[in-house]
Amino acid sequence: MKIITYLEENKICVGVVQEDKIIDISDEFPNVLTIIDQGDEAIQRIRSKLASKTHFRSFEKKNLLSPIPKLRRNIICVGWNYLKHFEERTRQDINLPDKPTVFTKATESIAGPYEEIPYSTKFTSQFDYEAELAIVIGKKGKQVSEEKAMDYIFGYACANDLSARDVQNAHGGQWFLGKSMDKSCPLGPWIVTKDEIEDIQNLDISCKVNGDVVQSSNTSLMIFPIRQIVSEISKGMTLMPGDIILTGTPSGIGAKRNPPLLLKQGDVVEVSISKIGSIKNLIVEQKV
Repeated sequence: MKIITYLEENKICVGVVQEDKIIDISDEFPNVLTIIDQGDEAIQRIRSKLASKTHFRSFEKKNLLSPIPKLRRNIICVGWNYLKHFEERTRQDINLPDKPTVFTKATESIAGPYEEIPYSTKFTSQFDYEAELAIVIGKKGKQVSEEKAMDYIFGYACANDLSARDVQNAHGGQWFLGKSMDKSCPLGPWIVTKDEIEDIQNLDISCKVNGDVVQSSNTSLMIFPIRQIVSEISKGMTLMPGDIILTGTPSGIGAKRNPPLLLKQGDVVEVSISKIGSIKNLIVEQKV
């Protein structure tokens, strides 16, 4: 099931995508978080609604918003989770970590799957892309075992962990400012419920800049698989419905290419994940 948030006549609506049409479910679910909170019960009611519906609406990609437009919870990120990316970032022969590297992004960084992304040269001269698989947490959990970790997942989406590399690497190595620019985390185009994905650890993931492939990998190449990520994060904090976890990016980031490929005004960045979909964002000059 593909669950979307979209704009229709200046009203934020919730729907389910079937091929290129949608069924609006806003009458029962005013936002996606209400679906996540109610979990399997909500999914079953939506399936019943879909079976009885005969009227489908058309929709345009430009009207799609982030599946969860306003977060009440966390954006938790995992760094260095693909071997080749770890090697390109460290540039030295060191042992792999035995625990995931975890950081956060500000909730205001969330953007729509086709929204324009503001870029300011006054803040950064090293604006970079990161294609990532996003996990949406479905229920409250702490000290979750790896064996039960998948039970706490609601679904998946594409994400782009846009980063200001110069800011990220300043401030004593604290990444938060360089990762938390407004609208630096486009997400979508929808949430695909976990039952739709047979093997989350075998999905192709890629990024294009202006049509050229700059990242290409598969989630099977993660150092820390999804189960371990969810379990490790839950050891020290309570995961809540609606939390988003970004699971790391493959090699090929702009700052480590030769020559570097850093984003600028007018660039178009597209992140695609098989079985899930694609998001595509235009980089524009920040007006404020």
